[in-house]
Amino acid sequence: MSTFKRELELFLLALTFFTRIPVPVRLDNSPERLNRASRYFGLVGTLVGLLSALVFFLAQFVFPASVAVVLAMIGSVVLTGGFHEDGLADTADGFGGAFERERKLEIMKDSRVGSYGSLALVLALLLKFQLLSELALYSVSSVVGGLILGHTLSRAFAASIIFNHDYVREDEDSKAKPLAQSMHWDEVLFLTISAAVICLLFTGVTATVVILGVLFVARTLLARWQYRQIGGYTGDTLGACQQILELCVYLALLLLWSQS
Repeated sequence: MSTFKRELELFLLALTFFTRIPVPVRLDNSPERLNRASRYFGLVGTLVGLLSALVFFLAQFVFPASVAVVLAMIGSVVLTGGFHEDGLADTADGFGGAFERERKLEIMKDSRVGSYGSLALVLALLLKFQLLSELALYSVSSVVGGLILGHTLSRAFAASIIFNHDYVREDEDSKAKPLAQSMHWDEVLFLTISAAVICLLFTGVTATVVILGVLFVARTLLARWQYRQIGGYTGDTLGACQQILELCVYLALLLLWSQS
């Protein structure tokens, strides 16, 4: 198998794991292959961001910017099946609803959404809507770039937690079970470089340094938060991290725009 075909299959494997986008080929989804595919998690976010940005760009010709923002948000949820939003709600329920580690994990497995999860999800979506609407006041391109960067960088930084933290669940039906192996350093390197390149393409050197710095601090704090709560990460907590880091990207962009 050629290098290009092998890497393309890894990208498509990452795409099938994190989105509802159909892939017209049969792929080997063994744990080892999924672990290797982790290098493309950021670029999967780029594709989701591009498609969401396209929805916003087309919708803003017909509707007010605020409506176009909501449609773009709906588009991203449809593309991913609400995968990360579900993780945020489950994490909030688990961390907020119990003190013992095992009880937290048990609550996070429950398919029902509790009060903590509902509050976290509603507040996160409201903040996302408001931040993107504020960016729309500056220009259409600021929202387009923001969506692409938000989806790319948040997934890259959230996935990097796999590299140096422990997976804490043993059951077979866990969301992150296939990705529970240690991420190799070259996967992290590719993940980081691809995220930095995308950021440079849509901002500048100074803005890239600021945004990546903010995300590094946020990622460190989130990883420590998970460790103190349950001793590591699960698929749900990685989803929660992605949602929070996406909000951090929009906050950083808004601060940069307001200072320019």
